[in-house]
Amino acid sequence: MHFSLGNRLSKLPPYLFAQLDEMKKQELQAGKDIINLSIGDPDLPTPAPVIEELHRASRDPENHKYPSYTGLLSFRETVAEWYKRSFNVQLDPATEVLALIGGKEGIAHTPFAFINPGDIVLCPNPAYPVYANGTILAGGTPYFMPLRESNNFFPDLHAIPKRIRKKAKIMWLNYPNNPTTALATESFFKEAISFAEKWNILICHDAPYSEIYFNSRPISFLAIPGARTVGIEFHSLSKTLNMTGWRIAMVAGNQSAIHGIGTVKKNIDSGAFNAIQYAGITGLTQCDELIAKNRAIWKKRRDILGNGLQEAGWNITFPEATFYFWIKNKPGITSMNMVTKILKEAGVLATPGSGFGKDGEGFIRMTFTATDERLTEAVERIKRIQW
Repeated sequence: MHFSLGNRLSKLPPYLFAQLDEMKKQELQAGKDIINLSIGDPDLPTPAPVIEELHRASRDPENHKYPSYTGLLSFRETVAEWYKRSFNVQLDPATEVLALIGGKEGIAHTPFAFINPGDIVLCPNPAYPVYANGTILAGGTPYFMPLRESNNFFPDLHAIPKRIRKKAKIMWLNYPNNPTTALATESFFKEAISFAEKWNILICHDAPYSEIYFNSRPISFLAIPGARTVGIEFHSLSKTLNMTGWRIAMVAGNQSAIHGIGTVKKNIDSGAFNAIQYAGITGLTQCDELIAKNRAIWKKRRDILGNGLQEAGWNITFPEATFYFWIKNKPGITSMNMVTKILKEAGVLATPGSGFGKDGEGFIRMTFTATDERLTEAVERIKRIQW
């Protein structure tokens, strides 16, 4: 028996990384050694103190019960302390911080709290697909804001038509940016806040890469005056502490928005496992030195891949944050065709920019979440490609 999908699911584009997994699978079945530089999944281990705390907390029968919908108060207090220490942002942990079962969960659930059919959500393009896909699942309509190199990969807010501004309820922003690696400026955040105040729009800033930087720490949206009047900020331990599989994150900021997302979560999930929250507390309080060491590893890897690609004749801009390169296509070739050629001829898997939206065409993304040896091997293979 065949069951037809609901209209909302039928509107979703194919999920990018599922397509890449299928491409990789076919090459592996053909016996090829594939170096996967397509997905932002840290290969570095979760810090030992975090794992040890999980062991301790998981043995406590109290943690085997249903957790709090909003998260342990001690976890939310630790998040507030981390924001104060890192960004000089003062948060009320009881009302302005919410624990999430990973950033993706929180991002996907957010439109359900605020969007009615016909409402518009302003989504950057290229971007993490969940901003737009969560909008579609909630019955809203994405309006795509192009991120162009000519505008430093910031959306041009002045170019958004007035009719769109009137119907927009949410604006998604993401800096340090995936996939472009761009960093936000204080002046851009101020412009976005002013725009949101004028048009009564909730800004949702996604900041999972704020701790992967190579010079100065990227700014937090919540550190800008007026930010909490109009917005919230998502953060995740996935990239910061190499915990992608653990599924623990947080959202902080505007009290009303936090309450709305929390109400959705109360009706959909039962909260994050307490033992993982205790492990997250340990990570946020004890692992600053280890995070700094990880940054040094990412920087070395960035330089291995970037220098190697330059030697191969590629036009490369070295990122100041994230563990990605956003690379212009070779002339006369689409991003998917370029990724396919690299995979077939070098056994290296990258991500086509078009997979992040139509405005990503013209670029590919490569990660450096692989060992020094594998990155060195990758660039040696790429150097042998004939273009």
